[in-house]
Amino acid sequence: MSTDRYQSPLSERYASKEMQYIFSPDMKFRTWRKLWIALAETEKELGLNITQEQIDELKDHAEDINYEVAQAREKEVRHDVMSHVYAYGVQCPKAKGIIHLGATSCYVGDNTDIIVMTQALCLVKKKLVNVIKELADFADKHKAQPTLAFTHFQPAQPTSVGKRATLWMQEFCLDLEDLDHVLSHMKLLGSKGTTGTQASFLELFDGKQEIIDKIDPMIAQKMGFKECYPVSGQTYSRKVDTRVANVLAGIAASAHKMSNDIRLLQHLKEVEEPFEKGQIGSSAMAYKRNPMRSERIASLSRYVMIDALNPAITSATQWFERTLDDSANKRLSIPEGFLAVDGILDLCLNVVDGLVVYPKVIEKRLMSELPFMATENIMMDAVKAGGDRQELHERIRTLSMEAGKNVKVEGKENNLLELIAADPAFNMTLEELRKTMDPAKYIGRSKEQVEAFLSKVIAPILEENKDLLGMKAEIHV
Repeated sequence: MSTDRYQSPLSERYASKEMQYIFSPDMKFRTWRKLWIALAETEKELGLNITQEQIDELKDHAEDINYEVAQAREKEVRHDVMSHVYAYGVQCPKAKGIIHLGATSCYVGDNTDIIVMTQALCLVKKKLVNVIKELADFADKHKAQPTLAFTHFQPAQPTSVGKRATLWMQEFCLDLEDLDHVLSHMKLLGSKGTTGTQASFLELFDGKQEIIDKIDPMIAQKMGFKECYPVSGQTYSRKVDTRVANVLAGIAASAHKMSNDIRLLQHLKEVEEPFEKGQIGSSAMAYKRNPMRSERIASLSRYVMIDALNPAITSATQWFERTLDDSANKRLSIPEGFLAVDGILDLCLNVVDGLVVYPKVIEKRLMSELPFMATENIMMDAVKAGGDRQELHERIRTLSMEAGKNVKVEGKENNLLELIAADPAFNMTLEELRKTMDPAKYIGRSKEQVEAFLSKVIAPILEENKDLLGMKAEIHV
């Protein structure tokens, strides 16, 4: 670890090595060479005077990049693409003259960006699917565990622990739908020249339109893509970066919502994120068990949501066929957004996998509020026994206010059942009233909804993506 210069926290603390490599210089420059090979092969197959010997020479040196030559050359010419063309040519003297033939810098730069983002989206998808799987297991395990629900963070009708988890899961499923859509529509720039008109290829192929029409589809196929964007300026539309960043921002928003709920539940001591044996919660308060991982999810998520503005503004401010004010911003916003989401999903995997539920605490809080929520049932039972509905409603309202005052002002236990039992209008004993206090009676169809959601929605997703399952995540700090 270097201590004498700034290091990105995303690399040092949060993102996986796998995601970091996808955005590494080595990945970029190896992809450049693959693109140069694809271009040369395509041009040879379409009739240009390029030999198989030249192609083989390019392939022989596709991986052993002579970085020192490229770096020395860039100091002279101040152009990264031409420096790597030169370095490749040093290794491939027979093919030197046909490297990058007819292409512009965006041929390697922009196509590589698309390839890199596509690979990064695939890794994000893998982690997202595993988060959904972990949540599915959690929801199934706790599908019938009654818990107090909250609206406005005020006590509301009970739900189940598992049902609440399906709410988090559903939002991640929406993100997966968006991700799959964007991923399935990723296309290469192809090789379209300096302003997107393919003028250089008109010259190379003597104006033969039917041959030029084959260039982009052939390059796409060789690089593992279905097609290229049909039209472009010098670059692919920066709207593509916006679509990708919006997918990342959506995942971040879902993770943030889940982490907020977990933080609130940890405050209530109902649910707790993993806390390791030697972990320190506070430098001053030794007893503290802070929800550090969930807080980090929220923190990184806010960064990603705001980061999505960068590509949006960039795409809106491009001039005509291209302008270079996208470059510096793009070098930061796209990799950093992916590295942050990578860290977020690792944290989500870690948290959900080790999420601890405390049923006794959950039951105690629920039972302290349940008498208020059971009043409708109690009133109906009293009406069945001959009571007057309007009179009983007023009595319930008055007694509820009295019990609420006892709890909030006097600091006493909720004694609503005792107050109702003492009121002759209800004609019910305390024992009869307590029999109505089974929390399972008040969670509606929570259990059945969880089962239906897991079988009808989640199971097909997990089956379709079964090859991606089985991942665990370790966090660095």
